[in-house]
Amino acid sequence: MSANAGNVARGLKAAVSNPNNSEEAKERAQQRLNDMEASGEVGSTEAHMAQVKQGHKANLNNPNTSEESKQHSKQVVDQE
Repeated sequence: MSANAGNVARGLKAAVSNPNNSEEAKERAQQRLNDMEASGEVGSTEAHMAQVKQGHKANLNNPNTSEESKQHSKQVVDQE
């Protein structure tokens, strides 16, 4: 993945989640993002979610994080 492809993917994800964008714009952005993931141009959403889950597991064992943060991480890990 090139740095530019990563920036494009982040912009597309932002466009999809922006409530001010039309449904048509969101659909086009999602389709382009799906195409980029399918071609291997950017990492897949599944890979990203695995990294997020891994980060939450690490947070559970980190003595420097608050109990509130650990509770949130536990909820995320349990949902997966």
